[in-house]
Amino acid sequence: MENFNLVQLDFGFDCEPLQVQKKTSKSNTKQMNDFVFNFMDCLTSPIIVFKSAWQDIIPEDILKNIKPSRLLCAVQQEEMASLTETLVYIMPRTYEAPMPTEWVNIYTWLGIQYAIQFKNNDQLNEMTEIAPSKLSEYETKLLNDLRRWIYNKRRKALKDRLKSAEKSEMKILFENQKGLFED
Repeated sequence: MENFNLVQLDFGFDCEPLQVQKKTSKSNTKQMNDFVFNFMDCLTSPIIVFKSAWQDIIPEDILKNIKPSRLLCAVQQEEMASLTETLVYIMPRTYEAPMPTEWVNIYTWLGIQYAIQFKNNDQLNEMTEIAPSKLSEYETKLLNDLRRWIYNKRRKALKDRLKSAEKSEMKILFENQKGLFED
């Protein structure tokens, strides 16, 4: 038997072959799932904070601004924690013990960025005296590494919470079904 070559005839229609369209529909589903997970991440993920006895003294106004900051990062397609989130993570650490100069610069720089972003003029006036106007290359690398670490930790916590919720729902469903068939 001969091997036949497949020939596609062009009738002048602007459409892609069916095989390509199937692939894009799968990727659209994945993109939609990613969008939903990213949105859930912004709104419901836990706030990651440095484990310390001081973690409960973070001001409420900063905590309430974490969700808008996360949404802003998501819109900008940054796969890192927001600057506000990073500020909240470092804050309890500052009460524990003195920090190295690099981290002091990062912390004060984050504070001034928060004041600028959320128009806190009282904070801004105080911070301009002590905060560096720009981070060094090394400090920027440290900050970005911390932001990625917080982001990954936060998303892992959300995935774990979703898995445990799914398992508990399955257990409840199983118990309900078991009750239906017992005499």
